[in-house]
Amino acid sequence: QVQLVESGGGLAQAGGSLRLSCVASGNTFVSYAVGWFRQAPGKEREFVAAISWRGDHTYYSDSVKGRFTIFRDNGKNMVDLQMNSLNPEDTAVYYCAAGLVSAQAMSTMPPANLDSWGQGIQVTVSS
Repeated sequence: QVQLVESGGGLAQAGGSLRLSCVASGNTFVSYAVGWFRQAPGKEREFVAAISWRGDHTYYSDSVKGRFTIFRDNGKNMVDLQMNSLNPEDTAVYYCAAGLVSAQAMSTMPPANLDSWGQGIQVTVSS
């Protein structure tokens, strides 16, 4: 397992941007695919984006494709999620997760199958 800490959430207006960061501890971070998930009130946790351990493969949910970008810096043990053109439907608690799986698998597997999670960070988008 790796320990993950998210930062950068907050409040944005519709059409605005926010950037989330996920910093990991542990020198095995480079071996992990990393993903972002989100959970809105009353809804299940859902996949948002994932990136392979080398950063050469990325996957996005249809709801964020073209608006969000995931990228990583293994030298800093960090994965960021740049969120543009935000809308109120993006309001949720966002979680960073890591796993010894492919990024493609992370995009389709049940989130409960991943065992390394951050504490979550609130993103609120006002209309």
